[in-house]
Amino acid sequence: MRNPHSNGNLRKLQADGGGEATEENGFADGVILGLDGGATSTVCVCVPFFPFGNCFPEPLPILGRAVAGCTNRNSVGETAARDSLEQVISEALVQSGSDKSDVRGVCLGVSGVNHPSDQEKIENWIRDIFPSHVKVFVQNDAIVALASGTMGKLHGCVLIAGTGCIAYGFDEDGKEARASGGGPILGDWGSGYGIAAQALTAVIRAHDGRGPQTMLTSTIIKALGLSSPDELIGWTYADPSWARIAALVPQVVSCAEAGDEISDKILVDAAEDLARSVKAVVQRLGLCGEDGTASFPVVMVGGVLNANQKWDIGKEVSKRINRYFPGAQTIIPKVEPAVGAALLAMNFLSS
Repeated sequence: MRNPHSNGNLRKLQADGGGEATEENGFADGVILGLDGGATSTVCVCVPFFPFGNCFPEPLPILGRAVAGCTNRNSVGETAARDSLEQVISEALVQSGSDKSDVRGVCLGVSGVNHPSDQEKIENWIRDIFPSHVKVFVQNDAIVALASGTMGKLHGCVLIAGTGCIAYGFDEDGKEARASGGGPILGDWGSGYGIAAQALTAVIRAHDGRGPQTMLTSTIIKALGLSSPDELIGWTYADPSWARIAALVPQVVSCAEAGDEISDKILVDAAEDLARSVKAVVQRLGLCGEDGTASFPVVMVGGVLNANQKWDIGKEVSKRINRYFPGAQTIIPKVEPAVGAALLAMNFLSS
């Protein structure tokens, strides 16, 4: 089935003023694939190739879009990761009416890419799929998330807070730095998992007398369909997957909005931790300038930051970032990270 956003004819994209588009107005034959591989799924978008990096139309035409399983080999193993990668690429190309020979470049941002050996292995997977002329770029998923807010330019800082969390940044010379991203066992308490794990701990501590009573007890027990906190330990360890635990964040937010002090403290501490992650990256890269007031973008991505609740974690994080750095410009991306990957590929190919 053809994607409803597709114009139906890759080689006759129409310019804004009408008539057949040519290289002079920013269009050229061929397509770019951008992929975002998160903790639970992988999104692939197929977009036209634009050779001029500063002339991307808004909105960027999406010729095809597909979703498949996780491509993080550390989470699901190499066979499942590779199968998902091939599936999502194939479906996006079919939707766009394109084939592999039309592809100019592929950029994949995937969680779990933390070393050149990780990049090389996944690059080889992708190169096996395409003809030799196709350029392949593999990045950490934080990098394509940054590109989604900066139109493909690698400058500034990105903060991701969903099931997990990470802060990542680049200065104008291409130097990079990161903070957090090691998981809640290693201190990522601003992540969805970290927030929910602290809430579950508060319930257990209240139940056995080590901690104060909290509204979280009745709220979480009801949300999980349990009869008492005694059942919470069994529920937790029956399947301690990150996404399953992180799904309880809305209950923590609702309790904080209702005035529960324990819930409020968990969220305040999470906002502080996320802001400190950004601060660490900004200071290591000198993005704020010598006087601390230089302007730079901070792209904010993830369900924890963009939930738009009354107790707004994203706004609280932004306030703290601006307290540290008055010149920080927080950005909520208008496009998804997979589109950021496609923009990044076009900038790599055009540079």
